[in-house]
Amino acid sequence: MTTPLKNQAQLIYLVLAALFIASLVTSNLIFQKFFYWEPFNLYRFEISVGILPYPITFLITDILSEIYGKKKANQVVVAGIFASFFSMLIILAADYAPAIDKSPINNETFNTVFGLSPLAVLASMLAYLFAQFIDIRIFHFWKDLTKGKHLWLRNNFSTFLSQFIDTFTVLFLLCSFKVLPWNIFGSLLLSGFLFKVIIAALDTPILYIIVYWFRKKFNLKIGEELTNL
Repeated sequence: MTTPLKNQAQLIYLVLAALFIASLVTSNLIFQKFFYWEPFNLYRFEISVGILPYPITFLITDILSEIYGKKKANQVVVAGIFASFFSMLIILAADYAPAIDKSPINNETFNTVFGLSPLAVLASMLAYLFAQFIDIRIFHFWKDLTKGKHLWLRNNFSTFLSQFIDTFTVLFLLCSFKVLPWNIFGSLLLSGFLFKVIIAALDTPILYIIVYWFRKKFNLKIGEELTNL
């Protein structure tokens, strides 16, 4: 690979890593708001807005796994976890800092919005760490088994299982920490998992388009990865 192409590949990797980390940190900051979605009045999803950035993170790790390899994908996951814990420490410090009388946001309002974030980040990171590494491992298992073919298979199989693990674990921990009541555990699990499955299925064409662009730009064969970056 020529130096200009190598530089472009490194820049794209950094952009994808930045999008991944931003999506992950944002999801932990906004999770306390819940909304509903009724597609064609067939089913009512009741889910946290924190779930909205999550499909982006799994799409990005699938792109990284396919193009840059398992090691680079795992590095981004670890970086995202460190970023989330660092943001949690900042939120803790901000929550303990006393607001002045003229502050537009008082202590009570700030604590209501962000006070539970440390517990949420802890629960989310334990679940997410487990789910993402499983996603990457399963992705590469199917990639090796199919010799780089059938991208849709490894994209969906890896994401479906890892998303269920992530959804179940984070809700279990949040209910255990009494952040959420147990009586909504089942409905949130079903809604969250089904929503993630639908989005994962819908993002498959997007993954194909992005991977096709990468292969054409960097002259990669099916199953070939960018190495030595």
